[in-house]
Amino acid sequence: MIHKISGTVIQGNRIGRTLRFPTANIALDDDIPVRDGVYAAEVRTEGKIWPAMVNIGTRPTVTDNGKRFAEAHLFGFDGDLYGRTITIFLLQYIRGERRFTGLDALNEQLQLDKQNILNLFNK
Repeated sequence: MIHKISGTVIQGNRIGRTLRFPTANIALDDDIPVRDGVYAAEVRTEGKIWPAMVNIGTRPTVTDNGKRFAEAHLFGFDGDLYGRTITIFLLQYIRGERRFTGLDALNEQLQLDKQNILNLFNK
């Protein structure tokens, strides 16, 4: 495990939902000692652990406010986590965070990231 992050899920911009990658978002302090990027992870909530794809960073494709977030897409989860506490276990760094030319390009990369991370979990 690289790092553990716990926090209360807040409402985001709902862009992940429109891309079919809904995320549970946690605002991060600047002193969280992990580099920005995409991670294979596990997320614990309500006594259950879910495999997940997590982005740590400022979301440069969709905002310029510079605030850091952990955005977790839980594989197989269907529900509402707003206001609930989750714990994210970052397991493996996949790639750095970067700005994409638009949502279509971001979605293409998310599909690749998802497949790479699922392959890791299936090994």
